[in-house]
Amino acid sequence: MVFRFALRPDHSSCPSLAFWQFFHDIVWQIGAAGVFLARSSRGIFQRPFRAGKVSFEIYTIGWQSLAIILFTGAFTGMVLGLQGYHVLKRFGADGFLGSLIAKSLLAELAPVLSALLIIGRAGSALCAEIGVMRLSEQIEALECLAIDIYNYIVSPKLLATLIALPLLVFVFTVSGMLGGYISGCLVLGGSVGDYYQSMRDMIDFATVRMALIKSVVFGVLIVTVCAFRGLYVHHYSGRGALALSRTTTFAVVVSSVGVLLLDYLLTAVLI
Repeated sequence: MVFRFALRPDHSSCPSLAFWQFFHDIVWQIGAAGVFLARSSRGIFQRPFRAGKVSFEIYTIGWQSLAIILFTGAFTGMVLGLQGYHVLKRFGADGFLGSLIAKSLLAELAPVLSALLIIGRAGSALCAEIGVMRLSEQIEALECLAIDIYNYIVSPKLLATLIALPLLVFVFTVSGMLGGYISGCLVLGGSVGDYYQSMRDMIDFATVRMALIKSVVFGVLIVTVCAFRGLYVHHYSGRGALALSRTTTFAVVVSSVGVLLLDYLLTAVLI
């Protein structure tokens, strides 16, 4: 699919025209990203099925991010344990510390923080990788060989993210619960039985479903924004190292803000 970009006149001297041009560009880019996502999603089910590339991407996105997920999850849970214990202790409700940590992690913090970590570690690399392929004309070479670039490049990354990110979210949650146990029970002396019982009572299907839906939506957003900007870096930022750095920074910023925005919208719908 070829996206056509026309040269536009400079409307900077007229604020109203500049605003409408900016609004038009935003709507156009959202539409183009939607088409990009549709073609990338279709490429998952098209032959040939690239199981090897999907496995490699799961290793790159998931396994190589495991250490930072475990580290961040543990210390997030420890902070929640410290803060939550002192707050609940004032009202004599320190037995509900486990439910506070479980609900906070599984419904909100684990999906959001995991997505932000993946954006910084894997999303930026994804955008830069595809951008380099575009600027070095590897994309054009693949197209000349009649290779579907969506099926070959983007679809394995999309499928791998949809598999890896939900697993990382649950790893983050378990790590955070253990961190909360360390700070709330071992360090501050909270009841271990109350901690696990309240945690068990709080975790239900609705909370797990919310975490799963958020992780899938965030994964789609990350791959769509980062891969789209990398693939069309020459249209938006030009060519060269500076253009690639700018489009990578833009993709990271937009993905991060999009995760926070979608987190609020999904919470409002699923709560």
